[in-house]
Amino acid sequence: MKRASGQPASLESRGWDVSDSNRLAARAETPLLAAGGSRPNAPSGGSRPLFTRILGALAHAASPPSANPHQARHAIALCHALLSERGEVSGLRLAREVLAAYKSLDVATVDTFFDLLVQEFSPKSDDVSRAVETYRQAPSQEHLVRLRTLLDGPRQELFRRCNIAPGGTGVLVQMRHQLLATLADHPERDGIDADLLHLFRSWFNRGFLILQRIEWRTSALVLERLIRYESVHQIQGWNDLRRRLAADRRCYAFVHPALPDEPLIFIEVALTRGLVTKVQPLLNPDSPVVDPTRTNCATFYSITNCQEGLRGVSFGNSLIKQAVEDLGRELPGLRMFATLSPIPGFRRWLDTSNDPRINEYRSPQLTVLLARLDNRDLGALQMIPQQLRDALTRLCAYYLLRAKHGTAPLDPVARFHLANGARLEQLNWLADVSENGLQQSVGLMANYVYRIRDTERNHEAYAKNYRIIASHELERLVKTPRFPPIRGG
Repeated sequence: MKRASGQPASLESRGWDVSDSNRLAARAETPLLAAGGSRPNAPSGGSRPLFTRILGALAHAASPPSANPHQARHAIALCHALLSERGEVSGLRLAREVLAAYKSLDVATVDTFFDLLVQEFSPKSDDVSRAVETYRQAPSQEHLVRLRTLLDGPRQELFRRCNIAPGGTGVLVQMRHQLLATLADHPERDGIDADLLHLFRSWFNRGFLILQRIEWRTSALVLERLIRYESVHQIQGWNDLRRRLAADRRCYAFVHPALPDEPLIFIEVALTRGLVTKVQPLLNPDSPVVDPTRTNCATFYSITNCQEGLRGVSFGNSLIKQAVEDLGRELPGLRMFATLSPIPGFRRWLDTSNDPRINEYRSPQLTVLLARLDNRDLGALQMIPQQLRDALTRLCAYYLLRAKHGTAPLDPVARFHLANGARLEQLNWLADVSENGLQQSVGLMANYVYRIRDTERNHEAYAKNYRIIASHELERLVKTPRFPPIRGG
């Protein structure tokens, strides 16, 4: 499980198990087992009560490990040897040794390893300056190639050579996962991140990805990983997963030959009659299964990126397009492809925005409502006055269409679907009444619609001018000169 930055790691996250506790307890009890069970005389330091000594041993074992610079230096020495090697067989052997050495490092020593990667495998600034000057004076292809090689630096070549070993790609993805967690405190490591991301965007481009339909008969290893990775609507065990893979559902994933049984991203689809406006019925494992041939709408209700180490490598756009094509071939009766999407930033924006137009519509009634939701009072939404409901819906429409991050929409899910060519169709009240749904968006969710004939045009409008394609109803909501006054409790 992910943990917040700065949160202390649990014993489990340090690899602690029951056997560790047993060993510590046995070690602490050793004096009691001597001399037929009678306790021998001990120096003052050993006369502490058993429980105190066990706690002391636990505290010592749970303390963060210190870096082992010799291990880090050994791994770096192997990296230098790998870069200098020219033989294919010996290069493969060294690549295996580099990966094994890296995998043996503890967290603190990995930190030292990253520092050495920066110090010893970054481009040499003097060499780059001379190559720039040489190209400026004689801009030939030969000098340009030389400059590009120097800019790439030895680190990219090191990673390429590591990748020839079996399992190399997976280790490098895990390396970037570990690296990303350190970048906020170590911006000098951005170059390592840039090198890995550059290579991953090449190694994981669409031509190397395989679209796989996930079914109940898919290997248990893959199914278990779906349960673990799902980040939008948590899967509540095997019965829940089985319902999500029933006849009226579809699940598609991208996999890569270098990472067998390891989904990179997956999307969950519900086949329904008409547009779905509430998520809880979709997540009910006891809901009836409908005949997929009688459905006319495919609703994408969850999409999950599985590999943190591949952050920044785009998969979602291609996956949605491939899923639409596959569904269209299998079920020609489908007339609509849409999403039921969360609005993850709405509540935070509602609480913190300094937009003067929005401040005007913050009322005492709205403040009371949000406070009741913070206390998980679902009845607050059931009893809400129509005027307050209308005001919240307008505020949400304004958030999706007008709130910006630079020139792009502030909401990350909106950015994703609009960039893929979808149209923002409608907002749905009480669409997600889970704790997470209330905290993120006061229970509101959005439908984005993918119309095959329009997606390319919509994508171009967004890519060139960040123009948001939305329904007339949503446009009307944000163009209303003033929200209606909110009265009553």
